[in-house]
Amino acid sequence: MTTSDIVRMDLHTLSQHIEEKKLSPVEVVQALLERIEQLNPTLNAVITVCDGEALEAAKQAEEEISRGNYKGPLHGVPIGLKDLIFTRGVRTTMGSEIYKDFVPEIDATVVQKLKEAGAIIIGKLNTHEFAYGPTGDISYFGAVRNPYDTTRITGGSSSGSGASVAAGLAFGALGTDTGGSIRIPSSACGIVGMKPTFGRVSKHGVYPLAFTLDHVGPMTRTVYDNALLLNVLAGFDAQDDYSVQRDTEDFTRLIGESIKGKVVGIPTNFYYDQLQPEVRSAVENSFEIFRDLGATIEHVEIQNLNQISLAQLKTIQSEAYAIHQHHVKDCPDKFHPQVLERLEASFTARGYEYVEAQQVRRQILNSFKEAFERVDVLLTPTLPILPTKIDEREVEIEGQTAPVPASLLRLTGPTNTTGLPSLSLPCGYSSEGLPMGIQLIGPSFAEALLYQFGSAFERAVNFKGFLDKNLSVTPL
Repeated sequence: MTTSDIVRMDLHTLSQHIEEKKLSPVEVVQALLERIEQLNPTLNAVITVCDGEALEAAKQAEEEISRGNYKGPLHGVPIGLKDLIFTRGVRTTMGSEIYKDFVPEIDATVVQKLKEAGAIIIGKLNTHEFAYGPTGDISYFGAVRNPYDTTRITGGSSSGSGASVAAGLAFGALGTDTGGSIRIPSSACGIVGMKPTFGRVSKHGVYPLAFTLDHVGPMTRTVYDNALLLNVLAGFDAQDDYSVQRDTEDFTRLIGESIKGKVVGIPTNFYYDQLQPEVRSAVENSFEIFRDLGATIEHVEIQNLNQISLAQLKTIQSEAYAIHQHHVKDCPDKFHPQVLERLEASFTARGYEYVEAQQVRRQILNSFKEAFERVDVLLTPTLPILPTKIDEREVEIEGQTAPVPASLLRLTGPTNTTGLPSLSLPCGYSSEGLPMGIQLIGPSFAEALLYQFGSAFERAVNFKGFLDKNLSVTPL
């Protein structure tokens, strides 16, 4: 089997090949290392390649599987980690000059879980500096480039995770999401990204941006792959103050079940304001796909959404400055100017504004709960715009000029503010061949339901990702 054959497999297919001993984990790791060597100089998605560690882990996995000690679907499967996630003995940079040589003494809880499941850490993936930005083109290690068009952003902040999964540098990746940082690059890179319910996945050992907004979640090529990863990641962790105790569940359990008779809600306010025409067309086409699958489409108003962007802003400003105030005072020259500018602006957030923002968050969560009394899931665009050019900071939407960062965050931020689960998945391509995504939002802890809807849609559209469109493994 060639490198090209291996890297184009989805995680589930690869897992079956490994379990059936048609492929060895060592072969798989070698194929990925070759792919990274070829494409990473162009994409700049991987900061640290864990070649030695990955090969040793692959040999161990191969021995375990040969002895009949198969640990499950992630055993022998290479996974990438956003470089905010601590790895014992492997540098973790946060995309920042400040931490360019930092080597943690612990593994994050999610890394421990991956290793216990037999997964192999293939590399640490580039990130917008300290995750404080949605474009993904600001990092001490340079901008990450979109595999579909290397002049364009991947979106961020989980920029390296989006590009790596799309281009076959990893079979899945972990990202973090404070205002959309899993779903934004998932949409821009044509992959599947889940921001789980707040507290579902431990954040212990993950460098924070905003304590009450941060989430960790999986990024993959398919919905089923995503559910497999979440099966391993989810669970209570006493080391995370925000972790929630829930019964163990199989997030794949509803995949393949019909959604006939289910209700898809289309928000009448906020989410469909100011969309680029191709995005609007692609998302509205998805309405018909869900109808064809037997779902009912119902329009629903969600109260108080006009206040949500300000509540999100004041929350992240206050919490981010609390985390970074010592960096701003001690080494301001080591920040990228745009990140420093955001942190200095964060200093101006007042205490009463933070308190007001928390009141708004509760009100809006109640508004979503009321909507879910009428519908099973909500359907929105993931992004209102197509991926912009690297370093571009203004974009035209319906004849008006808008800032790129705020536009990228506008439709994903609400579920960070509320903590509700949301899943981004591909829904088509623009006239220039750029991927677009839809976002499914569900009630708290309804990830399995979102995967049921997402998988039904995925099968119906038969979306072909970057690896299917680009058949060679030569540099982009």
